[in-house]
Amino acid sequence: MGRKVLIVGGVAGGASAAARLRRLDEDATIILFEREAHISIANCGLPYYIGDTIRERERLLVQTPEAMQKRFKIDVRTESEVVAVDPERKRVRVRSNERGEYEESYDALILAPGAKPIRPPLPGIKSSRIFTLRHIEDTDRIKQQVTVRKASSAIVVGGGFIGVEMAENLRQIGLEVTLVEGTSQILAPFDPEMANQLAKEMEQHGINLLLSRMVQGFRDLDNGIEVTLSDGTVLTGDLVILAIGVAPDTDFLKNSGIELGPRGHIRVNERLETNWPDIYAVGDAIEVVDFVNGRPTAIPLAGPANKQGRIAADHIVGRNQPYKGTQGTFVIKVFGLTGASTGNNEKQLKQQGIPYHVTYVHPNNHASYYPGASPISLKLLFHREDGRILGAQAVGAEGVDKRIDVIATLMRLKGTVYDLTELELAYAPPYSSAKDPVNMAGYTAVNILEGLTDVFVPEELQTRDPKTTLLVDVRSPAEHAAGHISGSINIPVDELRDRLAELDPSREIWVYCQVGLRGYTASRILMQRGYRVRNLTGGYKTYLAAQYSPGKIPAGQPK
Repeated sequence: MGRKVLIVGGVAGGASAAARLRRLDEDATIILFEREAHISIANCGLPYYIGDTIRERERLLVQTPEAMQKRFKIDVRTESEVVAVDPERKRVRVRSNERGEYEESYDALILAPGAKPIRPPLPGIKSSRIFTLRHIEDTDRIKQQVTVRKASSAIVVGGGFIGVEMAENLRQIGLEVTLVEGTSQILAPFDPEMANQLAKEMEQHGINLLLSRMVQGFRDLDNGIEVTLSDGTVLTGDLVILAIGVAPDTDFLKNSGIELGPRGHIRVNERLETNWPDIYAVGDAIEVVDFVNGRPTAIPLAGPANKQGRIAADHIVGRNQPYKGTQGTFVIKVFGLTGASTGNNEKQLKQQGIPYHVTYVHPNNHASYYPGASPISLKLLFHREDGRILGAQAVGAEGVDKRIDVIATLMRLKGTVYDLTELELAYAPPYSSAKDPVNMAGYTAVNILEGLTDVFVPEELQTRDPKTTLLVDVRSPAEHAAGHISGSINIPVDELRDRLAELDPSREIWVYCQVGLRGYTASRILMQRGYRVRNLTGGYKTYLAAQYSPGKIPAGQPK
C-alpha cells in the first residue's frame, strides 16, 4: 500500500502539490481538503469578472473536484475544514458539511491554507455593505451588488494589488470610485516615483484617490454606507471593498506545535518542511526567504505558491529539489498602463543596509520610427560593489512585462549589470530596438559603476546647496521655458563647449535633461575638462514623477 498524503487547501499551492504528487506516485493515497466549495479558482481573475472583462463565471474555475478525481485519482473533499493538526499522532481533525467532525491519519501532510483578508475591529466593520475578495462566493456577492442592486458608487479601502484592480474594474463598469490608502502611495512594492505614474493614470480615469488617510469607522445608511476618515472626511457610497491586506490563515495551527513566525506564517526550511517531520507547507501562509537579501519575509503571490507545491511533492517522494527563495516578481494592469517589478525596492534595500546605486531610463518599447512606439520608465537597482542586480521596476503602455521578466530571469542566475549589456534579445522594429531597454539600463548602470558618470536622484535636490553647486538644464530653450527645476540655468548641451565660461569651476555642476541621455553627454564633456559633475538619472521626466502628488486635484482632471 502506498503512502497516505493529506493536503490542506487547494487553489495554487495545494492543487499543484496534489497533481505533481500523483504524477510521481501512482500508488499514493491523496486526500485534498478545501473549506470552500471550489478547490482551484483563478483568484487573480476575480476582479476582472466583476469588471466584465471576463464574462463567463465558469472560466474562473481552474479545476473541479470531479476532474481532479477522474484524471489524478485524488480524493477531493470540499466544504471540509481542517480545524486541528496533531503532529505526534499524525492526524488531523476535519469539520465537514457532509461527514460531520472526524479524524484522518497521514504519512505526510502538506499545509496550503493560504491567506485571509484582514478585517480590523473598527466601528461598523460587520456591515453587510462591506465586502472582501478572496473566494468566488465573495465575487458573486459583489457582482450581485453592482448588477442586481445597481450600485452606482464604491469606496475601496486599501491601495494594494486587490484594491487597485477592484477600483479599476468597478470604474470600468461605470461606478464612481474613491480609493482610500493609509500611506502616501498606492502599490507599496513600487518606489513612490514609479507608483505615482500609476496613480496619475487612475486619477485621469476618474478615480478619486485619498492617500495618507486612515479609516476610522463605518456606519450603515438607509441606502448606502458612510466611511469616516482620520482627517475628518466623511465618504458615502453604495458599497465598500475592504482590501487592506491579508494575514496567513493559520489560526488552526496555534496549538499544534508547528512553528509560526511573528505574524502567524508557517516557518519552513529550503525543503519546505516545518519543524515537524513529514509536515510541509506552501503558498501564502508560509514564511519564505527573500531571494535578494536572504531575510525571512512573506510574499503572497500565485507563481511562488505553485512552485512550492511542486517542490513539496518532490520531497515527499524523495526528490531533493530545494526552494531557493522568492523574488517577488509581479505585474499589474492599471487602465492603459502596466506596472511590473522584481526583487527589492529602495525601501527594502535601505532597511537591510545594502549599498546600492539607482539608474533610470525612459526608452520606447520598440523602434521610435515604427508606428505606435510608447515610452517605458525603467528603474534599475544594483549593488555598489559588484554590480549585482538587486531589483527593477517599470511602468509603460506596452512591453513592460517582458523587460521585467528578462531582468528577473537574470537575477535568478545571480546576474550583474554587465550581463544586461551583453544580453542578445529579439529585435525587429515592431517589437524592440537594436539596443533593447534592458540593454540601455545595463549601459547606464555600467557607466555609473565604472565612474564614467556620477548621478543624483530627485530627492537630493531638496538638500542641494546653491552656494557649492550649480544646477544646469542642458535641454533646449523651448523645453526649459515649458517647465524646469527651480534654480537651474539653461545651457543646451550642443552649446556647452562654447559656453564653459558661464560655469564656476569651484562649484559642483549638477546637470539634467529630459530623460538623462543629454545630461550624460554633458557630464562627459565637463568631466574631461576637469569639472566635478553629477547628472540627474532619468532626467526631468523622473523629477516630475517624483514631484507628483496624487489626490491634489479633482479626479478625472488631466495634470
